[in-house]
Amino acid sequence: MAQEELSRKVELAWLMAFYGGMLTEKQRLALRLHCEEDMSLGEIAKETGVSRQGVHEMLARAARNLFEMEEKLGMAKRFSRMDDGLERCRQLMQEKRYDEAEQVLGNLIRLDREENDGL
Repeated sequence: MAQEELSRKVELAWLMAFYGGMLTEKQRLALRLHCEEDMSLGEIAKETGVSRQGVHEMLARAARNLFEMEEKLGMAKRFSRMDDGLERCRQLMQEKRYDEAEQVLGNLIRLDREENDGL
């Protein structure tokens, strides 16, 4: 259970990096305290002046909003895919496998163009 909770906090912190600006200031603060400072609901309630139940609801709403934004926009997934591809390309270049590196870059460019056509 502790590993699952930690994974969820890491995922929420990651999504906040992309979509945090779309949350309310109180939601951002509560999520930051919960995910990054590992504060309990009671501690966050004391810090924010919101009831423990209010904090629970605020965190649930903020998490739901982050997951919905990622579902619709996919920015975090796209970033990870591009980052992984560029890292793979770098490794191939270090190994002097230039043709394969060029293929990886071509795939990334094609993916980028396909994803941006809808914007």
